[in-house]
Amino acid sequence: MIRISQPSNLELQALTVLWHQGPSTVAKVLEELPDGKERAYTTVLTVMQNLEKKGHVRRVKHGRAHVYQAAHSQKSVVSEAVEEFVTNTFGGRLGEAVMALLVSGALSAEEKAEISRHLKHSKTLVAKKAAKKSASAAKKAPKKVAKKSAVKSSRR
Repeated sequence: MIRISQPSNLELQALTVLWHQGPSTVAKVLEELPDGKERAYTTVLTVMQNLEKKGHVRRVKHGRAHVYQAAHSQKSVVSEAVEEFVTNTFGGRLGEAVMALLVSGALSAEEKAEISRHLKHSKTLVAKKAAKKSASAAKKAPKKVAKKSAVKSSRR
């Protein structure tokens, strides 16, 4: 897997706009930044240019305007940052991290349903892995017993 340099907080906000709004101009990114702080157009332009240099966005010229598009999926950029955050802040304990996130804000009904689906899917995967591991161990166990029995028989 190619390691992507982690964007700064403001760069992540700009990327979030691109991931959710699709290809956008600097003016659109400025308008949609999630933190709502007032910033100069040139500040956001610099952020977008830095993201382009880092390989996080691609720029296409449409008439006089430049339209920026995310070069990587949100999952690929965020997964590494989340993993580092959970490791550094919670010692790798994902349950604690999830609880901290849940306490920090309210979830919509749609978000609760989506989380529930992911948890059910996760439980299913864990159960399948455990069953597979047990089956694998069970297949190996009789062979070892059979070999021990054969060795004991030949010694007699």
